[in-house]
Amino acid sequence: MIVNADRIAGLYVLTDPAAGGGEALLQRVAAVLAGGASLVQYRDKSSDQVRRQQEAGAIRELCGRHEALFIVNDDVALAAAVDADGVHLGRDDAGVAEARAVLGPARIIGVSCYDSLSRAEQAAAAGADYVAFGSVYPSATKPHAVRASLSLFGEAKRRLRLPVVAIGGITPDNAAAVIAAGADAVAVIGSVFLAADPEREAQRLAALFADRHC
Repeated sequence: MIVNADRIAGLYVLTDPAAGGGEALLQRVAAVLAGGASLVQYRDKSSDQVRRQQEAGAIRELCGRHEALFIVNDDVALAAAVDADGVHLGRDDAGVAEARAVLGPARIIGVSCYDSLSRAEQAAAAGADYVAFGSVYPSATKPHAVRASLSLFGEAKRRLRLPVVAIGGITPDNAAAVIAAGADAVAVIGSVFLAADPEREAQRLAALFADRHC
């Protein structure tokens, strides 16, 4: 378990290959970091290992400059290769124990739990550092994803001693309800990373967390 679990909070932005790769990708990452993203997850499921490692390494550098956490989606080997802060695992990815064996005790392991509190409890018992529920709202990225109710976040906070992340269809206009329900962080793709002005949309979402601590 990581010591700095409190850093898994606030705006959590996932990248999307639809925005382009290379410099276009890095410009958007820089924008969301400037806008207040606390975590960035590199999400690219293509088979171009060389490009993926180059991009992941560059994003790792950007996150370091902004004191943000850098997470790799699915790929434990890539996370290790670029010295990422951690990895996020889905249902069809490596297990928590397998990822921990590769990454060691100091790295973050997050687990997608969809709408299942029991899966979250199993992930916590296995040593996950945070759990994610969603889709909270209809999502263009995963239109057929199961829906997680807002009440699930309060229940998870009562049962688990882990940060809880919300994902799926979250925008600056509907995120306040998710945060109020108990989410420590909101993970977004389209509403921020693919926005015409990623920095501005990141600022709007990050401000909701600043308001919570006022």
